[in-house]
Amino acid sequence: MGPLVPDIIGNELNFVVALFIGIAFGFILEQAGFSTSQKLVGLFYGYDFTVLRVFFTAGVTAMLGVVALGHFGLIDINLIYINPTFLWSALIGGFIMGLGFVVGGFCPGTSVCAAAIGKIDAMIFILGSFFGVLIFAEGYPIFESLYKAENWGYVRIFDTLGMSQGLFAFLLTAVAVLAFWATTIVENKVNGKPNMEFRPVKMYVGLTGLAFIIGLSAFFLPDISEAYLNEIKNESYVNSYEIKSITPDELAFRIMDNDKSIQIIDVRSAEEFKKMSLPKSLSFSMNELFNKSAERVITVKHKRNVFIADDELTSRKAAILADKLGYVEPVFLKGGLNEFKKEILEFKMPEEIKTRREADTYRFREKASKVIPVLIEQNKNKIIPKKESKRIIGGC
Repeated sequence: MGPLVPDIIGNELNFVVALFIGIAFGFILEQAGFSTSQKLVGLFYGYDFTVLRVFFTAGVTAMLGVVALGHFGLIDINLIYINPTFLWSALIGGFIMGLGFVVGGFCPGTSVCAAAIGKIDAMIFILGSFFGVLIFAEGYPIFESLYKAENWGYVRIFDTLGMSQGLFAFLLTAVAVLAFWATTIVENKVNGKPNMEFRPVKMYVGLTGLAFIIGLSAFFLPDISEAYLNEIKNESYVNSYEIKSITPDELAFRIMDNDKSIQIIDVRSAEEFKKMSLPKSLSFSMNELFNKSAERVITVKHKRNVFIADDELTSRKAAILADKLGYVEPVFLKGGLNEFKKEILEFKMPEEIKTRREADTYRFREKASKVIPVLIEQNKNKIIPKKESKRIIGGC
């Protein structure tokens, strides 16, 4: 269920849904023939590539589904757990699993599926898996250095290859389709007859075209964070976007008045925030505005969110992001924090005052320049660390 928990699906309901998904998954595996070792090892001997087709189809479907859900903001891709890559343990582990697959005729998942319908060889395979787990656990101190060797961290292939998410999704879809055709040709030659499951050919040509079209859709479904961040790189777009603002004087008044209806979202770096932060402010980077931790704070009812940064342009960008993400009436600090410091925190009474309005304004600023630094100092001990959203750990 991943990042859909707990906001869309509750923690308790999650277990119920997971149970039914597990039953459905096992049913599909069995119906696809994955409870039969002959069909499974057919991949290695060239007479049956059902395993490759099923897993490629599942992978491409999941990939395009995540791309689409990320584009429409229905899933937080930042919360999806990516297994860290340890190169040597992956290569050695892959070799051991592949060898066990060929010799035993099952992988860990399919062995459970086969055992559930009474296959004795699958039960023996599971027993052997338990021995393997026990040996690894007891011998871990010996294997640890090898296990952790060549740590590549949380690798995403399209980042490593320096290409966009959409391009990678299309290329992987194309590879899957070509693999389906190539393995069908191999099957026909090894078996000495055409696979009747792939008749008529015209229908599968049409399905191939449809798969390419679906793969192309990934180009038009960039991740929502990537799309919005690219939009606000255009300065003319940012300046022409209609968004409300708040002046340094009004913000200073609301801080001094202890206005509980406002909360300040500071998008400067965490280091700058620690050095000096206004009362009622929380620290979130631009990228963090897309996270659930920010959503939980910014969507609090009856709160007016004021976005601030050192300069007005960055403050405006943050407010625009919030507006595009659907947060209610975000505003930005006019002139940014630099202007706030100049007009409020570092205010100096001018020698000449022309109008009564100026006199009132300057008198307020003089008072604010003494009160707000005291509030800032008091606020240092009241800063509450924001709760970070945790990655959801899961997978096969």
